[in-house]
Amino acid sequence: MATPKSQRIGILIIAAVMLVGTLGSFAIMILAGENAKTDMAEQNKLLEEYQKQMEEEQKKADELSATYYPQFKPYQDDPAAFDAATVGDKVTTKDLVVGTGKDITEGVTYKAYYIGWNPKGKSFDGSFDGEKLKAPLDTSQISLIPGWGEGVIGMKEGGVREITIPSDKAYGETGQGDDIPPNTPIKFIVMIISAN
Repeated sequence: MATPKSQRIGILIIAAVMLVGTLGSFAIMILAGENAKTDMAEQNKLLEEYQKQMEEEQKKADELSATYYPQFKPYQDDPAAFDAATVGDKVTTKDLVVGTGKDITEGVTYKAYYIGWNPKGKSFDGSFDGEKLKAPLDTSQISLIPGWGEGVIGMKEGGVREITIPSDKAYGETGQGDDIPPNTPIKFIVMIISAN
């Protein structure tokens, strides 16, 4: 029995649609592959640029460390226990070195090295990284606790200051991890290396 002409046309149409669909799928896969290659190339380029930028920043940090480590190293062992009850409610400061450069006033951004410690004398953060210094803290890039900002006012580039900060101008009732429980005063030694 012969297949009617209308069925043969229907089969041909279905076969043509399947062929076009298959070819379309292959085309999409090829284009997707090309797009993936392009995307990968762009990502690799961005990664290379990022790595280059990081290497340049590390080189600058190493140069600054070589310059300032000898000046800041004497303060590395200064963190010591202090009586939290005697801190009071005001930020207090003690100049260890009076700088000669630009004044730190409200709104001035600067770079600094620092050491921070709690009443037990435990250092919770700082610029030391073995026998060198990390990249300096850049106040144009981060926000600081209120007591720090208050404590550096009046310093000059090249200056070193010890700052004692009551808990409400530090991390207050929330604290900051295990080293700074809630309602804990803290201290810093800060050395300003440049100001803008």
